[in-house]
Amino acid sequence: MSAGRIVDIEEAKTNLSRLEAEAAEGEPFVIARSGEPLVKVVAADAPPAKTAPRLAFMEGQFTIPEDFDRSGAAEIEAMFDRSG
Repeated sequence: MSAGRIVDIEEAKTNLSRLEAEAAEGEPFVIARSGEPLVKVVAADAPPAKTAPRLAFMEGQFTIPEDFDRSGAAEIEAMFDRSG
């Protein structure tokens, strides 16, 4: 669901009945003061906003080598080698 339109707080005060009816019908809106968003008004039974799952959001877009946990091991070992 999108944020809907932005309504200045003075307009929201003047037209609250109309705005709340529209929000209840699925037309959310944002109340702003001096152009800064303050609150988003949505229907109480509106489904939650969809977000991408944090894990596996790029699944299938790249592969991880089998030896990724050993990558650069020789270079790292050489940095700590004090024998030579």
